[in-house]
This record gives sequence, C-alpha cells and structure tokens, in this order.
Amino acid sequence: MSSTDVGSSTSTEMPEVSTIDMGLEVVTVPVSDVDRAKRFYQSLGWRLDLEVVTDDVHQVQMTPPRSHCSIHFGRGITAMEPGSLDRLMLAVKDIDAAREDLVSRGVDISAVEEQPKPPGFDLPGRSYFAYASFSDPDGNGWLLQEVTTRIPGRGWED
Repeated sequence: MSSTDVGSSTSTEMPEVSTIDMGLEVVTVPVSDVDRAKRFYQSLGWRLDLEVVTDDVHQVQMTPPRSHCSIHFGRGITAMEPGSLDRLMLAVKDIDAAREDLVSRGVDISAVEEQPKPPGFDLPGRSYFAYASFSDPDGNGWLLQEVTTRIPGRGWED
C-alpha cells in the first residue's frame, strides 16, 4: 500500500477537486468473535451480503439499510485489534426514530446529544450536530448523526 506525500508546504493553493468517481464501499471492522459480531449486526436489521468460510478465513460482509457502504469483518482479514475503531458514523434523517429502533432491538445506546453549531454554519435544525452513540460487542464505537439538510455538494444521491 502506498500514499502520496502532499508535503508540508504552507502554500494556500488548493488542488483541483478530482473528477474521478470514488465511492467508499466497505469498511473493515475488527472483531474477536465472527459469529457474535454477525448476530449483533443482524440484530440491528443489517443485510447479510456475503459470508465466506475456509480453513484460513471466515469473512462476513453486511450493509446497513439503504447504505451505499458496507462493513466486513472476520478471521484472517485484518491485523487491527478488535474494538479499535471509534466514531463510525451512520447518517440518519430522524435520529430520534433511529435511536428508538435500536433501543427496540436491545442496543445500549446513549441519549441524543446536540452539539453547538460553529459560527457561520447556517443549515436549519440540528443537521450534523445531533448524535447518539453505541458500541458493538467488541467495543467498536458507532455514532448516529442526524442529517436532514446536506451541506451543499453533499447530496444523498450526488
């Protein structure tokens, strides 16, 4: 794997925005028990996309409802420590309804917290600034984030 060094220049020039389509499709979630994680994410109502079991690998891929990005987890696919991910955000249009759905599914989730908006952030309501948090059985941290009005250029179907 490689990365590009963008340097430490103090130039104020901004690079052009790329025109190449590049969608985040899958995030690897490190877990200690594949079957337990699968049961947990299924209990959230997530779709089971794929399960591969061989002598060396047990991989599961799941997708939240109506998401364009999936998660995968399993044995033999990552060196990350189980529970080491934090602040995986799930954008929802109604955080109260989403939170209640998770509560009804037995998820231990925080109350909804509203953060103050920074100066100049003029979207209506609590878009981007209302959160509720929960963790999977390994301690990987998830956030629900209410998004009712998108920042320009961040449309649901852009």
